[in-house]
Amino acid sequence: MAGAIATHALSDQALESVTRLIGEARAGQTDAWDRIYALLYDDLRRVARSQIRQQRRGAAGSPTSLISETWLRLAGSPMAVNDRSHLITLMARAMRFVLLDETRRMLTEKRGEGAEMLSLDEAPEPGQASTLDQLLSLDQALNALARLDSRLADVVELRYFGGLTEPEVAEILGVTERTIRRDWRKARAFLHSQLGDAEQSLLPGD
Repeated sequence: MAGAIATHALSDQALESVTRLIGEARAGQTDAWDRIYALLYDDLRRVARSQIRQQRRGAAGSPTSLISETWLRLAGSPMAVNDRSHLITLMARAMRFVLLDETRRMLTEKRGEGAEMLSLDEAPEPGQASTLDQLLSLDQALNALARLDSRLADVVELRYFGGLTEPEVAEILGVTERTIRRDWRKARAFLHSQLGDAEQSLLPGD
């Protein structure tokens, strides 16, 4: 994405439009979601590319497909969206869940428990199954972190999985950059304590 997800990513007029459209969507104007989607597409594509890069470790994937599937999932559930920042946070988390569902499916089929055979394009490379297991372990540790401190988990989702910078995460969560840096250190320390040596290779860096 060319722009950033912080407030300077969109013009003031576009930001006002997103805020107004969210209000219209909450009032029952269903076509407002289509216009929100169009305005935020570039932002969401950036997050999707980062999610694919972190969870698939260089494997090919389509940000467009991930955005579409995630949007459809959220559209089919009751969404109490407060504002643009809240919507991006929800989308980043939902994208991670979509990719994790796919990871679980791949592991099930790899181990012969699925009803369908994987195609050659889908079949994991040698050693990929262990990486998929590690990603699931990281997800479990992140869920444990969310139960302890939801904001720390949000920082990991937005910065590590979503690929946002400290200023962008600070703007979305409504705190200072210093707070984000402190939260980042706390989150990494907790995840290190939860994971074994093998899984720690997947942990976010400084």
